[in-house]
Amino acid sequence: MAPPHAPTPKPADPRGMLALYRARSAHYDEELAPFEPLRTAAIERLRLHPGQTVLDVGCGTGLSLPPLLQRLGPRGRVIGIEQCPDMLALARERLTPAQQHQVTLVQAGAEQARWRGLADAALLHFTHDIVRREAALDNVFAHLRPGARVVATGLQWAPPWAWAVNAFVLGAALYSISSLDGLDRPWNGLEKRLEDFEVTHEWMGSVYMASGHLPVPARPPRRPQRVAV
Repeated sequence: MAPPHAPTPKPADPRGMLALYRARSAHYDEELAPFEPLRTAAIERLRLHPGQTVLDVGCGTGLSLPPLLQRLGPRGRVIGIEQCPDMLALARERLTPAQQHQVTLVQAGAEQARWRGLADAALLHFTHDIVRREAALDNVFAHLRPGARVVATGLQWAPPWAWAVNAFVLGAALYSISSLDGLDRPWNGLEKRLEDFEVTHEWMGSVYMASGHLPVPARPPRRPQRVAV
């Protein structure tokens, strides 16, 4: 449950959230600088291999793109999904000419985004509004291979007694997400879709890091071959 006395505002107008992120885009990298160790840890949990394809869902200004490409090598590929055009423009500027050939940037919400092919992994880094929407997860998961690795990070309520920590969570949440709904267990939509699911709690319980992989369909048993006699 949410800590006592925490306000529970109505979900914000999505257009209002888009306007907020457009206004934040010029200073977004500086705002997220303290969180960069969490990004590094989340990317490490993807357990990437050279040549794979990764979905960077809610890619923002593209802060995850260079470290992802470094692990994927010259034959790897990243598909970045972001609905804010200002942030997506900054993500594009971040890429070298060579990297631009490895990255596809899609300007759309996670529910509506369309792209070709299936990915080997998905990163959802501080994307609370996405991981709480079943339609968004449906679309993302439909573009993942069986066995694909998924890692998500984001804000969460700390235990109720940690009032100072939850004051930080509340301030950050009101500045970045459309609703406080689900901050007690932000990952539960992912948990029911993934195997070997694991959640760890960082920053005195204010941030979660969840990981798992898509189920791999069982192969039907092979029929024994008849031997002519």
